[in-house]
Amino acid sequence: MRRSNEARSGAMQAALLAAGREIFVSEGFAAATTPAIVALAGVTRGALYHHFADKTALFEAIIKAEAGAVATAIDAATAACDDPLEALRTGGRAFLQAMTAPGRARLLLVDGPAVLGPEAMAAIDAASGGGALRDGLIEAMARGLLRSLPADETAQALSAGYDRAALAIAGGADVDVWITVMDALLEGLANRR
Repeated sequence: MRRSNEARSGAMQAALLAAGREIFVSEGFAAATTPAIVALAGVTRGALYHHFADKTALFEAIIKAEAGAVATAIDAATAACDDPLEALRTGGRAFLQAMTAPGRARLLLVDGPAVLGPEAMAAIDAASGGGALRDGLIEAMARGLLRSLPADETAQALSAGYDRAALAIAGGADVDVWITVMDALLEGLANRR
């Protein structure tokens, strides 16, 4: 049975994304070459340029997929949480666990900002895990569970902490130690009436 053009196109794009991810993780963006990517994907350079304008566009699609995977993990972990503080703690733990996927911390926290720039990465983050963190903080503050602080700045500060933790964990640090530290930071924001 012949596959439709749409199915072939989807399979080719998936192969390019998988190959690109592998090459970008192993070589870094600067050293990655399109010939190596298409060879690993088993497609032609024409196929690459049919789906992506250039190497940077492929990289951006991979970054968005990685950020989406992290957001999905956070959403799944927090789906049953009724308490906003518990959702924040659980979401933070889910973030750190999701970031242990091989190469993910490098892609999202090192190469992504270097290649795409901080503004593009901030927009990608706001549409995924960063947006969930901000929304959770706003809800917890609205319920009086956290001190009333500027939501954007509080989210950015916590996000920076989680990002630093993810980089440390990717470098071999103890996940449980970082979870304890991040939970303590959240507790420090609690509204002590």
